[in-house]
Amino acid sequence: MLAETVADAFVISGDIGEADDVIEYLEAIAEKVRRPVYFVLGNHDFYKGSIAGVREKVRALCVASPNLHYLPDVGVVPLSEDACLIGHDGWGDGRLGDYHGSEVMLNDFGLIEEFGGFDEAPEERLAKLHALGDEAAAHFRSVLPDVLRRFRHVIAVTHVPPFREACWHKGKVSRDDWLPFFACKAVGDTLAEAMTVAPDRKMTGLCSHTHGGGEAQILPNLRVLTGGAKYGNPDVQRVLKVG
Repeated sequence: MLAETVADAFVISGDIGEADDVIEYLEAIAEKVRRPVYFVLGNHDFYKGSIAGVREKVRALCVASPNLHYLPDVGVVPLSEDACLIGHDGWGDGRLGDYHGSEVMLNDFGLIEEFGGFDEAPEERLAKLHALGDEAAAHFRSVLPDVLRRFRHVIAVTHVPPFREACWHKGKVSRDDWLPFFACKAVGDTLAEAMTVAPDRKMTGLCSHTHGGGEAQILPNLRVLTGGAKYGNPDVQRVLKVG
């Protein structure tokens, strides 16, 4: 499907595989499309492994595979004179919705080593969610000032929707019991702040994670596209023209 798509490059917003096979999937994609593939990782990519371990394997793969580019390491990717690409994995950081009132228990907590399992204390788990969200926000904060000076259109990729309004499930915004794990307020605040002080610039956010597709106009110059997904049935969400 990807190989047949008319595009100069591809962007994948995470959930490519799991820790034991994400490298195989990335290698297969690179072999099939033979064009640049820019990607971030999603929570599923760390299942049955660790965040640090998977990132290390992915970085080694990208060194050996010239068409694979892990966006947190790449920094800024110029797409044209006026447009560029940036990205980070992101994480549901527990800051939106009702974390303490939620009974949702994601597989993440039992399948990713950095979490202490399903019995981990809620406050300790929340601190880890905060830290992962803050890591992503810090990355965007570090690149955006230079990016907004150089480019008129910024495409920002992250796995987890950065705004409540972009967190779609069955055509509606996710409920407060799910939002803590399906939106990253830290990243959203960073993106919104940057675009508020740069009204002559435009940002398109690309994300996924919720399995429900939709569009959200956050600011006049900030739009977020959330990709839909079905297990076992990957699909091309859309082709973007830049420049």
